[in-house]
Amino acid sequence: MTEQPTEKNGPSKMAEGIALQRFAESKLPEDRRIFYDPYAVYFVDPRTLEYAKKNPLQAKTLAEEYEKKMPGWSNSIRARVRYFDDRIEKAAAEGFTQLVILGAGYDTRAYRLPALKEGMTIFEVDQPQTIERKTGIITGIFHEMPDHVRFVPLDLEHDNLWDTLKKSGYSSSEKTLFVLEGLLMYLSRDAVGELFSGIAQNAGTGSIALFDFVPQSLVDGTSDSEGGAYIRAYLSQVGELFRTGFAENELRPYLAGLGFTGVEIVPGSIYKGMIYTGVNADRPVSGLLNFAAAVVRG
Repeated sequence: MTEQPTEKNGPSKMAEGIALQRFAESKLPEDRRIFYDPYAVYFVDPRTLEYAKKNPLQAKTLAEEYEKKMPGWSNSIRARVRYFDDRIEKAAAEGFTQLVILGAGYDTRAYRLPALKEGMTIFEVDQPQTIERKTGIITGIFHEMPDHVRFVPLDLEHDNLWDTLKKSGYSSSEKTLFVLEGLLMYLSRDAVGELFSGIAQNAGTGSIALFDFVPQSLVDGTSDSEGGAYIRAYLSQVGELFRTGFAENELRPYLAGLGFTGVEIVPGSIYKGMIYTGVNADRPVSGLLNFAAAVVRG
């Protein structure tokens, strides 16, 4: 799942939006891009790519309008990719043996991050239609399915995540990193609570949940700062409304009650300084997108 809706209908429209963001960042000069994803292009509608190729000025204008209406939003999405990349590679180096990507969409980390190709089993969980399209594309790229990846077609709000994961080879005793990238805001508050509670009850001590979240004021419309009103209107247009956010100072006690400790919150003001340095120091980010991590309490 991702935050950039498109005009398409279908199960993978949000996933394609974030793939487009990764593709665009990867096209920047090497000294400016903050990550490189050689596979993102395979998940973008060829018609979108062809339009941009034939109409570069119009495509640039559209991107500028998007930035004007939602200042810093694209840069925050791209910063999240880099921040999550770094945290995932760190977990691999620290001996985590499982990576569970919930709402995986068209995530390509299993294929582009060398640290994940040895010693770690990766479970990619998403809607059946998205998984079906993704497996077809991955097979087309590599001519076979990678041995270290397990695809888990599942509706997070209606199916039993843990039974399905265990049938796919997941072990509840191993140290696991759970990635919830661009996911929580699209789930109901009840589903978010069940998801975190399930992680705490079905993961080894020291396992980590890595996620991002938006403020409750963006969800309920009490704040229109940084393009909030446009974000809500745009999401409403494509039928993908934000449903869950967290008020200031709410997240830590909320997660503590569900079995987590060591909650780390990284707001835009912090990750901008971590990721956009040097020639990228002038790239703005949005204060509406925060990153976080929490450790399963033993």
